[in-house]
Amino acid sequence: MSNITLQIGGRSYAVACADGQEEHIAGLGKAIDAKLASMGGAAGQNETRTLLFAALLLADEVFELKNKPAKAKAGDAPDIAPALEALATRLESVAEVLEG
Repeated sequence: MSNITLQIGGRSYAVACADGQEEHIAGLGKAIDAKLASMGGAAGQNETRTLLFAALLLADEVFELKNKPAKAKAGDAPDIAPALEALATRLESVAEVLEG
């Protein structure tokens, strides 16, 4: 077990993690810190509430990313059937000419 210190919102947090996971956890801490910074201080909110909002925003981003492939499979791809039919017709015409 390892311990690392994360800098989030100007404060230090000691976090325990599995050996070899230090870099990954540090990266997650940086993502949380960046999200807090992008929120512009969340005027009037206490630290716990601000961290909660940052966590909710990050969770929403993860949710969107996890569900994006499902949406693409549901019909976001272009309909290529007409193009394939036109190509098949052209190939049949070429075949007729070649067969004479």
